[in-house]
Amino acid sequence: MGEPKKLETFDDFWLFYLHEHSNFTNRVLHFIGSAIALGWLGYAIYARNAWFVLAALVSGYAFAWIGHFFVEKNRPATFTYPFRSLACDWVMFFYILTGQIGKQLKRVEEVYPSAEGAKG
Repeated sequence: MGEPKKLETFDDFWLFYLHEHSNFTNRVLHFIGSAIALGWLGYAIYARNAWFVLAALVSGYAFAWIGHFFVEKNRPATFTYPFRSLACDWVMFFYILTGQIGKQLKRVEEVYPSAEGAKG
């Protein structure tokens, strides 16, 4: 999947990121991984044990990478853009949680006409 001309703003990167997550199942896997990661982070605070932060990272990335390698069949953006990708993962989590992801997927289709965003 191709990058736009430049990823100068966060919004440019967000649309690229969401394009790389155009498959519904991949987005679901990301959401599940992020939700589990939040649970582990909460438990780490409750238990006052930083080792559970590692569990959060492993669970979050495991679901995401399964989605990329086996479902979407692309390379995770986090390999090239680790910090912006992490931020966008939580933005995507928020939009899915609040039922607003559809509006964002329509924006992606305007920039990347081949995106399957609205299909799933």
